[in-house]
Amino acid sequence: MHTIEWQDFERVELRVGTLLSARLNEKALKPAYILEVDLGEWGIKTSSAQLTAHYATEQLIGRQVLCVCNFAPKRIAGIRSEVLVTGVYDADGKVVLASFEHPLPNGARLA
Repeated sequence: MHTIEWQDFERVELRVGTLLSARLNEKALKPAYILEVDLGEWGIKTSSAQLTAHYATEQLIGRQVLCVCNFAPKRIAGIRSEVLVTGVYDADGKVVLASFEHPLPNGARLA
């Protein structure tokens, strides 16, 4: 494993957001949703995420997630993805969202 310095970690803007909407991205090669994420004072951002294996759209609305907010926007399957919604691959290679056990303010930074 490659180690990093604390300053490297501090450069990553990991922030809490609430999912406002989720819809199937018809243009994606692999099944994915287009997500709208409320990041508080950082605004509402769009993301594309391959979450269809574990989550129906209605299960995502209102869920708080952890986002990487300072990647450059990237065009993914026809949409401009502005943040990376974080998760971990399970044993079958399907994404499980990183989440929180208590409500947090939108835009709160991971400490």
